Amino acid sequence: MYGLIALPLLIVLMGLGLPVAWSFAGVLAYLTWIYDTNLNTLMLQGFRSLNSVVLVALPLFILTGYLMQSGGIAQRIIAFVSRLATGRGGMGTAMVLSSSVFGAISGTATAAIASIGSIMTEPLTERGYPRGRIAALLGISSLLGILIPPSITMILFAVVTRQSVAACFAATIGPAIILIIGLILYNRFLVGRAFEEVDIPDEKTESFGRVTLKALPALSLPLIILGGIYGGVFTPTEAAAVAAVAALVVGGLIYREFTWSSLRRSVVAAAETTGTIILILLFSFMISRIMSFERVPQDLTEAIQSVVGNPVGALLVVNLVLIIAGALMDDVSVTVVVAPLFLPLVVANGVEPVHFAAIVACSVVIGANSPPVAPTLFLSCKICRVPILQAVGPALGLMGFVALPVMLLTTFWPDLSLAIPRMLDLL
Repeated sequence: MYGLIALPLLIVLMGLGLPVAWSFAGVLAYLTWIYDTNLNTLMLQGFRSLNSVVLVALPLFILTGYLMQSGGIAQRIIAFVSRLATGRGGMGTAMVLSSSVFGAISGTATAAIASIGSIMTEPLTERGYPRGRIAALLGISSLLGILIPPSITMILFAVVTRQSVAACFAATIGPAIILIIGLILYNRFLVGRAFEEVDIPDEKTESFGRVTLKALPALSLPLIILGGIYGGVFTPTEAAAVAAVAALVVGGLIYREFTWSSLRRSVVAAAETTGTIILILLFSFMISRIMSFERVPQDLTEAIQSVVGNPVGALLVVNLVLIIAGALMDDVSVTVVVAPLFLPLVVANGVEPVHFAAIVACSVVIGANSPPVAPTLFLSCKICRVPILQAVGPALGLMGFVALPVMLLTTFWPDLSLAIPRMLDLL
């Protein structure tokens, strides 16, 4: 059971400020030393695992997110959604829906926070929303990009657990819809109770029809991507290429907001992000190989089942561990390390691997906004220019009353995540 020390060791190394990729390298060094593993053979197996067509989608979807951010696509989406979301809590609803559409194109939370947060923070503040509450809502809703396909997190899950990418994409649609509805209703409930929403005279000079016409090229992107994947026109990897080209065409030729410098920044940022993820994947593949050879997941399964004698208790333990891990690590680390570790346990308790993908995605929504690390919430606070302490309370409310119930619903109602994959004949 020495292998189980790897997880707390990873958390400690990250807590000490070591870059995430090198924290994984430290864990790999520990496991290699403990189990006296041949590092040359391990490295070769790691590189072979990276030799996957599916992984080509990673840099392309990441690039798409940055291109959307710098190409004016996000601004058009927000302008359109803001005109639709009227009435009580309308601006908060606009933020949630904008994050949903943005996630259906880019698949990343970071790009959504930077784009949507920078545009919507001031309008929300003018309407009476406290900045801490704005940051909390932004942090939670930005992670809809993990639940709404295409999702980089689900691509990683599919690769490390050897599942269908399309099936993992489809499994998170149901939980995403429930989360969107929950966030909108909770925000509407708080208006007039936790804070007052101020009505501002409509100063928009453009008609709704003109705003819609401008937004159509941006809104067509998720339809092209998702329609192409589930319509059998192209694979998820090909969809990533289509998304990147489409974002380049829409931002450069239709909206004409690209400059050579902004395009260069987008490409460099996407390359840096991709390089970090690929390094983490390489080390995680090698770590998983050692753990599988030493039967660490099987030992963990037997240990938990000996203590918790029923499936419900075992799944609650898995939920708790995923939330704690997500509060201490980023979503990539949780997906590539914790998910494969617990996969044998959940399968032994009757959970489909694709169903587990949805459970992991829901746990990331909670963990990424939970102290002490809370990477998504910290970034939201930075964009909204508000101290983290002002956002923690509202974030806990959103997680306790919306995100956690959605996670439990996803865990114990399998059809919520499996109905759509079955309908699309992906299972």
